[in-house]
Amino acid sequence: MTTTVNIEALRFDENGLIPAIVQDAVSKEVLTLAYMNKESLAKSLETAETWFWSRSRQELWHKGATSGNTQRIVSMKYDCDGDTLVVQVVPQGPACHTGAYSCFRGAIAGSGDSLKVNAAVPDRFAILSELEGLIASREAERPEGAYTAYLFEKGVDKILKKVGEEAAEVIIAAKNRSHDELRYEAADLLYHLLVLLREQKLPLDGVLAELQKRR
Repeated sequence: MTTTVNIEALRFDENGLIPAIVQDAVSKEVLTLAYMNKESLAKSLETAETWFWSRSRQELWHKGATSGNTQRIVSMKYDCDGDTLVVQVVPQGPACHTGAYSCFRGAIAGSGDSLKVNAAVPDRFAILSELEGLIASREAERPEGAYTAYLFEKGVDKILKKVGEEAAEVIIAAKNRSHDELRYEAADLLYHLLVLLREQKLPLDGVLAELQKRR
């Protein structure tokens, strides 16, 4: 775990708490918002797993202590005012008590349309970010009947086999000079590659950074 947190620079509220935004270090999805006090922050730094202060139970709690859905801390940062933390983690299972990958599941009505209207330039790669987040949720939640969950259940060898098969299909489609076939197979390959990156806990951002470095 790497950290730039200086506890003395933090501003805890009148109850001795500071909000901690927990983010998946790989998919960049926001998983939950919880609160830390100095003791839970110290335990988080010591164990490299998230510890929080429960405002309802008035006690420390170790995320995943009973469910097994722990969160391994990759980095911790504080904002310019020193009154909010961002904790990047690699989650072992769902973050939400409901069994969902993230606590943030509900969209405010109209917000999507408003964002699309106000976007000056559409993000042509937005679907990759959306797909990366969906794959992360499938890994965490393992819904019955979901193909992505099936791949994670079978493990890396199955995922690698599918990546190899889809790469071969792309080659065949290209040799056939069929745009429709190539488009379909390339989409399959990209999807399975994203599944592999998730299994390896390598963010897509890391691949893009490598491309940028080579530019």
